[in-house]
Amino acid sequence: MSKSITKSAKTVQAAVELALEELKLSQDKVKITVLEEGSRGLFGIGSKDAIVRVTPALDLESRARDFLSEVFFNMGLKVDIDITSTEKLMNIELSGDSMGIIIGKRGDTLDALEHLTSLCVNRGDGDYIKVVLDTENYRAKRQETLVKLANSLARGVVKNRRKVTLEPMSSNERRIIHSTLQANDNVETYSIGEEPNRRLVIALKKK
Repeated sequence: MSKSITKSAKTVQAAVELALEELKLSQDKVKITVLEEGSRGLFGIGSKDAIVRVTPALDLESRARDFLSEVFFNMGLKVDIDITSTEKLMNIELSGDSMGIIIGKRGDTLDALEHLTSLCVNRGDGDYIKVVLDTENYRAKRQETLVKLANSLARGVVKNRRKVTLEPMSSNERRIIHSTLQANDNVETYSIGEEPNRRLVIALKKK
């Protein structure tokens, strides 16, 4: 957990400055909670100091970057890491000469790196942040491929009147196919088996 410190002074800003000096941080790197606004009192009688609690902000981008940099260093890969964040989402774009290795078979390596980075970022010391790891627009390309595959297989199921069982794939990829065929009146989808060999089935919808 980040170390919070509490300071008091005649004004809120003065108390904040005392805390920043002790933490050796700038104001944009901390979270400030005003515990007591303070008051001047009447003719200086009954005056109260302002009290603030100052907590260093979690630098989640640096946490993710440091983790991935160490992984790629140990893999012997030179990878550029570009991170953009919002309050609830961290997008990480990787680039370099060895992206095929990072993507892996059907995105398995990329998915594993995304999962591990999410665990590193979300250590329970702040609000949950969704982490999305991508390279060479792989996520969008793979989704487009899966949507086309789902629709093509669904047409085959209707034509041949026989269900189709797909090869094992990640839960995210199964979700894409489920979502693609959800509105299809002719077929239904469901999953069978256990991870990591869980498979998706496309079958005629029972009417």
